[in-house]
Amino acid sequence: MSFALLRSHGRPALALIERQVRSLSSLSGRADFSAPAPVPKPTEGKSYLRENHLKKGFVSTSVRKYSKKTAAPERAYNSDDDSDSDDERDNGPRQRQRKERGNTEFWRRKMRTLHGVLDVNKDGVISYDDFMLLTEKFASLGHLDAKAKNEFRDIMRTTWEQQWGEITPYNLVTVEQYLTEMHHVVNDKDLKKKVHRFLPYLYKAVDKDRSGSISLNEFKLFFRCLGLTEENAAVSFAVIDKNGDGQITLDEFVKLGKDFFVSEKETHVSRMFWGPLVDH
Repeated sequence: MSFALLRSHGRPALALIERQVRSLSSLSGRADFSAPAPVPKPTEGKSYLRENHLKKGFVSTSVRKYSKKTAAPERAYNSDDDSDSDDERDNGPRQRQRKERGNTEFWRRKMRTLHGVLDVNKDGVISYDDFMLLTEKFASLGHLDAKAKNEFRDIMRTTWEQQWGEITPYNLVTVEQYLTEMHHVVNDKDLKKKVHRFLPYLYKAVDKDRSGSISLNEFKLFFRCLGLTEENAAVSFAVIDKNGDGQITLDEFVKLGKDFFVSEKETHVSRMFWGPLVDH
């Protein structure tokens, strides 16, 4: 009985299965279902994605766009308003790299002049003794109080040690050594800020009436301490007193002394700050 039922109902089902098998067999030439498709390696997957993105017109947002403008060249020299004189600013249509200071014969004449002033004992070289002799000349005028005198001595000592090294009788600075060192100083931003720090003490020492400005007579005292004549003082004072009021303030004095070190403009009034320039 059960066999009869299976035969009567199983034939249609068997016929259906046979048709499906034939249908699958006809597809065997187009696709191989016997093994699973290989899984692409990570690098192959990236290549596949890249090819497909290119086919679809895909543009990656990670591509950095650069301007056609190129970066401005780095300045050879970084100036600061506190230490640059007006004649050293570039007034051209474009800011150019600053030229290195201290390469003109005019500037070298100025440094030779100052070397002669600092050579107090006139033996042809600058020593620590010269620094102290100069300090004592100004300190002995009596226009500096005890605190200012000690500060002045400390600054001159520190200046010597930072620029010239140890304090010994054998540490002597020739003219050429002085030129080389000052060339380095005026081209170093930090050192250039310190080169004039002793000037306020010279000014206060000759400001006898403590008025905050010095007259021609007081400027003559300044030159006498430097070993220069009163005639030199009168000529220099006439040049550096630009407004003609017969007085030089502390700010003017310090700026003039500072510009003497850094300015290379031959007509700049600071050229007369330490007296007449040597011939060579």
